[in-house]
Amino acid sequence: MITRIISDSSCELFDSADGQFRTAPLTISTDERSFLDDANLNTREMLDYLSAHKGRSYTACPSIESWLSCFEGADVIYVAVMTSALSGTLNSALSAKSIYEQQHPEVKIHIFDTLTTGPELWLFIEKLEELVACGTSYDEVIRIADEYIHTTRLFFALKSLHNLAANGRINKAVASAIGILGISILSTASEEGRIHPIGKCRSSKKLVASIMEQFENAGYHGGKVRISHIENAALAESIQAEIYKKYPQADVQFRHCRGLCSYYAEKGGILIGCEC
Repeated sequence: MITRIISDSSCELFDSADGQFRTAPLTISTDERSFLDDANLNTREMLDYLSAHKGRSYTACPSIESWLSCFEGADVIYVAVMTSALSGTLNSALSAKSIYEQQHPEVKIHIFDTLTTGPELWLFIEKLEELVACGTSYDEVIRIADEYIHTTRLFFALKSLHNLAANGRINKAVASAIGILGISILSTASEEGRIHPIGKCRSSKKLVASIMEQFENAGYHGGKVRISHIENAALAESIQAEIYKKYPQADVQFRHCRGLCSYYAEKGGILIGCEC
């Protein structure tokens, strides 16, 4: 029996070598060019192109065909998708599920609407992998994973909200003040899976301090932390160092964002998922 874990490309992870984990790519486009968010995407080239581009840009959820390709050959499938409050990705996954179940009625497929994205989704996938590796039953995986999703948080600090505002993900009035005089906006994901601004910072030092304060307010006590950044490894390292200073037992990892999160968080942005 083959068990597979699948997500969309906002999770920051790439397909595993053994095929047990796969991702369905989203697409970032302008009227002139499209970028498929897969392992071949040159994120820096995409960001440079978009910075110079004067026209509109937008994103599209994974195609039904890409989901079906990820499903192929598996007997038990767990799908973790980014928040349905900001994307149609859940709907495309559900459509693919319906088609695949008609063709393969013996296959078990469960789709989790994680109400998050980026490194918090990364944490959720790691939890699924842990449960599957332990031989946890299908129903128990679903139960435990549904509980786990309420024990993690997502925070992010962005230097620009242009693409979020242009695509209707955040209020344009909120976005207009960001990026002026070096201001970064600190936000979190709401319980409904939407973007909730919680503060502004004018320096990296103050930003790291504010992030640590938000961690403590959320109940963080040294659990896993996953960080993704957009050409800002220095800030990721500073956050990692500050966490280790207070919680030396913590498990903190960081990596560069894939295409979808790079597009919305933009250059200099950072996203942090943590267990609370």
